[in-house]
Amino acid sequence: MDKAHTHDVIIIGGGISGTALLYLLAQYSDINDVMLLEKYNVIANVNSHGRNNSQTLHCGDIETNYTLEKALQVKASANMVVRYAVGLKNKDEILYKYSKMVIGVGDKEVRQLRERFREFGPHYPGMQLLEKDQIEKVEPAVINGRKEDIVALAVLDEYTAVNFQALSQSFVEQATSVKGKTVEVMLNSKVSKIKKSANGYTVKTSKGNHEAKFVVVSSGGHSLLFAHRMGYGQEFSCLPMAGSFYFAPDVLKGKVYTVQNDKLPFAAIHGDPDVLVPGKTRLGPTALALPVLERYNWKTLPEFLYILKLDINVVKTLWGLLRVADIRNYLFKNMCFEIPFIRRHLFLNDARKIIPGLKLKDLTFAKKTGGIRPVMIDKKEHCLHLGEAKLNTGHGLIFNMTPSPGATSCLGNAEKDLEIITDYLGASFDNERLKRDLK
Repeated sequence: MDKAHTHDVIIIGGGISGTALLYLLAQYSDINDVMLLEKYNVIANVNSHGRNNSQTLHCGDIETNYTLEKALQVKASANMVVRYAVGLKNKDEILYKYSKMVIGVGDKEVRQLRERFREFGPHYPGMQLLEKDQIEKVEPAVINGRKEDIVALAVLDEYTAVNFQALSQSFVEQATSVKGKTVEVMLNSKVSKIKKSANGYTVKTSKGNHEAKFVVVSSGGHSLLFAHRMGYGQEFSCLPMAGSFYFAPDVLKGKVYTVQNDKLPFAAIHGDPDVLVPGKTRLGPTALALPVLERYNWKTLPEFLYILKLDINVVKTLWGLLRVADIRNYLFKNMCFEIPFIRRHLFLNDARKIIPGLKLKDLTFAKKTGGIRPVMIDKKEHCLHLGEAKLNTGHGLIFNMTPSPGATSCLGNAEKDLEIITDYLGASFDNERLKRDLK
């Protein structure tokens, strides 16, 4: 490629977010030259890989920490993923149908789910309120040996699980097959620097430099790293939260979630059939703060320290979290879940909230399984910024940090970027066709 050549758009990061944007730009815009850069030798090898996330298509129906407004936004994005994938020849390698439910155990949680059903039921036609005997017909292991009162909000016949790496790869295949456009995907291309240039930006990589009029960085915690290096997003720091999982025998037929503790800004544990490991139920995630931007990659420690920027505002935020007893106890317990020899014994008690009859001998730690969520620390408000975060500089540069449910929201987030990019470049996209196809 001629060094003087300038791409219309360069996307940094070949995970679910970056590849979804690549697909929308190629398929629906009149932008003709797009490049995607990925530092690894395969697409979606970090947090979008199935071993590193919950493999769940979040729809807002069983996630009890979502308000109705948030739930409906997530539902709309989830529907886009389904509409896209059902038309593919290999959809059975991407989408999976399992029953899913959130269980309320004990008087307080039972009341909470009954009230939630009254509020959410009209917006989710497939949602059912199941009593104990009805739950037993769907998930016998959830009831076997249980003495407490229990109800469940359940959806029994919808797509509920996704192999997000396979979905990412399909986005790339569909984007690069569009005729009459230059859509390049460069693997093993680690980006070291983004620099303002006469035509837009110069992106320096391990395989040479590339020019672009517009750059989108969709690379998890590294997005904030690039933003800080360019002087953006200084009001944010990052708390990388790692999640580990445990395997049990194939005792659950579908996804079983637990009610979220509203004092905890972390996901409650759930049990799922593992789409990558047939014959296993996967339980988790745990939550452990780790000083790295990628799980099991300690080379990212210096990068974490760079974006942490430990100052009085970060200390205030973290101290505020630790002053809450529920959070303090939760974090300490989850640290213990990582200690060999005792972790299975400790985790068993939590796992039995889902599967009361689970035996210690049936529980194994899932090695090399679990990713990192780059939870943003808002240094101005002294709180954690949960959900997706987007820094649109207004100067042809976007940084996306997309923790859960970022994978589910990949096409919804990409559509927002599509609008920003086409407006900035004076281009256009076929909104009507996008609606017909995906909405």
